[in-house]
Amino acid sequence: MGRNLEKDAIEMAAKNQRILENGFRIFAENSIEKVTMSDVAKAAGVAVSSLYRYYNTKPTLVVAISTWAWNEYTKENARKATESGKPDRTAAEMFDFYLESFLDLYYNHKNLLRFNQFFNTYLLSETVSEEERVPYIDMIRGLEARFGKIYDKGLQDGTLRTDIPEKQLFSMTLHLMLAIVTRYATGLIYQNDETDAETELRMQKELLIARFTVRED
Repeated sequence: MGRNLEKDAIEMAAKNQRILENGFRIFAENSIEKVTMSDVAKAAGVAVSSLYRYYNTKPTLVVAISTWAWNEYTKENARKATESGKPDRTAAEMFDFYLESFLDLYYNHKNLLRFNQFFNTYLLSETVSEEERVPYIDMIRGLEARFGKIYDKGLQDGTLRTDIPEKQLFSMTLHLMLAIVTRYATGLIYQNDETDAETELRMQKELLIARFTVRED
């Protein structure tokens, strides 16, 4: 009796999902450098040899987990945009939602921000080839394409500043918002009795809205 290829494919996909989910969890909890491939295999309930059949190097695994985690969040965020119930939003409204997504990361996905901080450090400290980075780079390009829809809408309705090149505006806002929510999420900020993370993050968002959207007189 031959193998059931469909069943095998389902089992392989389920095992890979366990690897991604559990790898993400322990990397976010412990930092990427401290976690070994054996640790990931144990957390996922698979043999180390099996893990290496899916991901033959640690950098390949780390990039796969980062790409998966951000794609999962992007899909969730897209659902929220659809459920907002306003199909014909202005570019300024779309930009507002885009910035709000970073605050959502702080409120609801601190583990992703923590993982991403470890991921960036890992990329700087380890030798990760361009080929190994391709899935992650493609994911970033997907985010850039989504931002391009906001920019294109701004060219049409004039509610977003388009005197700034699209790639530059995307890069500035992505890095500013991601950096600040990450610092608050990981505690890398100066704090005193007056520190109010929510108020300060909302102020940062409003400053960017005021800077890059166009209000009608």
